[in-house]
Amino acid sequence: MFKPRDIETYRRDEKLGHKLLTPEERIRLLKPYLPSPPLHPSEQANRRAMENEQRLGVRRLIKRHWHLLVFTIVHAIFSLYIRIRRAYHQVVNKISSVYLHHHRAPDLIYNDVKDLRRLPKHLSVILNLDEDARGGTGLAKLIEEASDIAAWCASARIPQLSIYEKTGTLKGYLPRVHRSMTQKLAAYFGPNTPGIGIRAPHCPSIETAQTLAASRIENDGLKHLSVMILSAEDGRDSIVDLTKTLADMSQRGKISTSDITIELVDAELSESVMGEPDLLLLFGPRVELVGYPPWQVRLTEISHVQDNEGVNYQVFYRGLLKYAGAQMRWGR
Repeated sequence: MFKPRDIETYRRDEKLGHKLLTPEERIRLLKPYLPSPPLHPSEQANRRAMENEQRLGVRRLIKRHWHLLVFTIVHAIFSLYIRIRRAYHQVVNKISSVYLHHHRAPDLIYNDVKDLRRLPKHLSVILNLDEDARGGTGLAKLIEEASDIAAWCASARIPQLSIYEKTGTLKGYLPRVHRSMTQKLAAYFGPNTPGIGIRAPHCPSIETAQTLAASRIENDGLKHLSVMILSAEDGRDSIVDLTKTLADMSQRGKISTSDITIELVDAELSESVMGEPDLLLLFGPRVELVGYPPWQVRLTEISHVQDNEGVNYQVFYRGLLKYAGAQMRWGR
């Protein structure tokens, strides 16, 4: 683009017959707008050589893109480590699944855990609904997993089980869940099937008594299994609702602020939702609580198996082993 000042100067000089500017001044005025003179062949060769050196020089490339090189190396090493770790865990899980297969025999499961130093009285698990499954297969798989865990707990003589499923789908099918768990216990225990009760917060419970044969057996076997079904609305929302209720009662003078203590909140949440579980099992590859009730998990031992996918007996057994060997310091 020509500068307006240069255009005006040139036109004035032209009107005056090129007497306003000297030849040197005229050349200096027009020089910025003239194309560059052609280079000598030797100079063109030198310029190409410099451009090739800049384009292909390793040192210059590393200097300009060293951060990309470092990122690529770190990413490659970490990816290799992740692949090797997953392959190793898959092999270990396959071997342990063969070695620890329970064959749906309560006696074998109890033999696995009878020598442990302690067992949880209340076991809790987190299950996830496969929303990508078609035709209700996700719900059927979820109920089957819950039934398997209930059978393992009954075989290990763990009297209380709580199952957390974030979306609340499992809570909407309590009769179906109860029927599936009853059939699963019957498949495991036969005529000695223990009783089972299933309930959810703000929902009526469904009970099944133990069989007559089980009631006549005089041993330390589990007589009744209590199952609690939870969802995300039983977590933080329950704490918020309790806080609003206590604040409203305090404003109306029905309760004193000094009466609102940790013990009161704990008692109310234990009654409306559930008490604190001793052990929380995660069947995913990472520790993700996905909205699990935070108050009930304050002192709970959390267990998961790295790189594991899906519900299986090995994760259940390893969780009991971890709980048995854990040191309960209770904040000390």
